[in-house]
Amino acid sequence: MRYIFIMCFMFCVTNLVAQTEPEVKVVDTIKWKQKNKIGVDINEVTFVNWNAGGANSISALLAIKSSLRYKKNNLIWFNEVRTRYGVNKQESQKLRKTEDELELISTIGYRKDTITNWYYSGRFNFKTQYTNGYNYPNRDNSISSFMAPGYLFIGGGVEYGKNIEKLSFYMSPLTFKATFVLDQELADSGAFGVEKAVFDTLGNKIKNGENVRTEMGVLLTNAYETEVLENVYLKNRVSLYTDYLNSFGNIDVDWEVVFDFKVNDFVKATLGSHIRYDNDVKIIEETNVEDEFVERGAALQWKQLLGIGVIVDF
Repeated sequence: MRYIFIMCFMFCVTNLVAQTEPEVKVVDTIKWKQKNKIGVDINEVTFVNWNAGGANSISALLAIKSSLRYKKNNLIWFNEVRTRYGVNKQESQKLRKTEDELELISTIGYRKDTITNWYYSGRFNFKTQYTNGYNYPNRDNSISSFMAPGYLFIGGGVEYGKNIEKLSFYMSPLTFKATFVLDQELADSGAFGVEKAVFDTLGNKIKNGENVRTEMGVLLTNAYETEVLENVYLKNRVSLYTDYLNSFGNIDVDWEVVFDFKVNDFVKATLGSHIRYDNDVKIIEETNVEDEFVERGAALQWKQLLGIGVIVDF
């Protein structure tokens, strides 16, 4: 994980240095600005007498992003809702989930004058999902569900942004993190780092597993958007967090890089990569004994996305 941390840190610093040319800013007037974006990606494959074989399939992904920004003089307040949900249906298989995300973000910042690019900032971030997740083809035991997990981050620090809508670098030396596991069965198993249930020698539950795990640590984030080529846009988001009291220096990583290829005002292609690592998220594998599982420890999580779809801004 040290190598991933170094790569993320170098990317953030590179963005920061590239944007540090001196500039005198003009005082802003009162301004509320709202942006809404809805995108739908659909992929379909059909075979008729295809001698190489194959299974008919169709998949769909709905993505919604809505943001509201207030800016006046030295005060800025940014709010955003991001949600994604995708499904896939293959011939002879039941419907499967491919994407499931709900994220709320709110950041408020204040700078001492109109020349500096540094803000004193407070940040709120919440993440969860809508429906149960499974380790397919096993549908009998869910590995996640709504608010299992749910992640809450609240903290304060400093944020840099020459053009803060396109580039921000945030550092909080004191950030509270809460991990919610409201599915009691998952909580009893100690999923996502909560304290697991206590059982006696006969297997009777003496004490329920905890539904909330709290941490206090340091948070570093970077968000960067730019047009790398004509009609090719790069979006980068990095979040690095470590807890002061539990395994300080063990970095939780959430790093997403997305390339948007604009065909016209409504059609685009997307290529994305999403890397996560959380030492509290353990990999569970089935054993040869029915309904018995074994914990294998934390592992690097990676998701790759490639799609073509329709997008509407309003």
